[in-house]
Amino acid sequence: MKTAIVTDSSAYLSRAECDKYHITVIPLLINMDGKSYREGIDIDNQTFYRKLKASTTLPSTSESPTGMIIKTYNKLAAEGYDNVISIHLASTISGMYRQICAIAPTIKNIKVIPYDSHITVRLMGDLAIVAARMAHAGKSVKDILKRLDDLRSTIDEVFVVDDLKNLVKGGRLSNASGFIGSLLRIKPLLTFDNKTDKIVAFQKIRSRKRALKRTEQIFAEKVKAADYPIRATVFNANDPQGGNFRAKHIQSMYPDMKIEQSFFGPAIGTHLGAKALALGWIKDFDKD
Repeated sequence: MKTAIVTDSSAYLSRAECDKYHITVIPLLINMDGKSYREGIDIDNQTFYRKLKASTTLPSTSESPTGMIIKTYNKLAAEGYDNVISIHLASTISGMYRQICAIAPTIKNIKVIPYDSHITVRLMGDLAIVAARMAHAGKSVKDILKRLDDLRSTIDEVFVVDDLKNLVKGGRLSNASGFIGSLLRIKPLLTFDNKTDKIVAFQKIRSRKRALKRTEQIFAEKVKAADYPIRATVFNANDPQGGNFRAKHIQSMYPDMKIEQSFFGPAIGTHLGAKALALGWIKDFDKD
């Protein structure tokens, strides 16, 4: 039984990684200034953030057309796959997972198993890579899903955004009311709530520098409490210099830990805005 792995473009996997691990990516749509762009195909990061800065209206994001998703699954079936595990960004911030759940029963020539990552960006990409490795090794769907559940439970993250206006306008921040009055004076710390999987602001910090310092403190507490090895990723939204600086700083604190760098592309940058930075972590799946 051959199992294919599908994810969406918010995983921000490189083309080389997708080719190496045979991962199929379904692009999310970015709606900006009256035009619709397929993330990673019609618009790249640099172009998106340039347009975002010049735009007078907040862009929006949407799922891929149903017909295109069905075509993707049919293509995998034609290539000889029996199953497809379709790993997508958190259902609390996008309708993609629910869309896949609705489509799955209609696909008769391949079994589609939707999987809610409860997260997005490279942390979701890590799940896709692990699943693809296992699928290539001939592991069963049951074993792959069990492994994904285990890794998903170890994911955590802290976001620092330059301001909340995009998240508030886009309705992605579930507890926005307590922060709106002081948007200009604070740099709130955000995370995906472990119980609801919604993006929540959980601490108000008075400066970006202090917010980043608090992020390091939280990470240190989590690392100390974990009974398994951790790998971390530093994310930036059109701030590669800031991301590189943070990654080197975190690496200096944990010289034996794998520290990677990634980014917030158009689908996520639409809501976080430019200059957002984040630190995310997961059980090190190459060591456990």
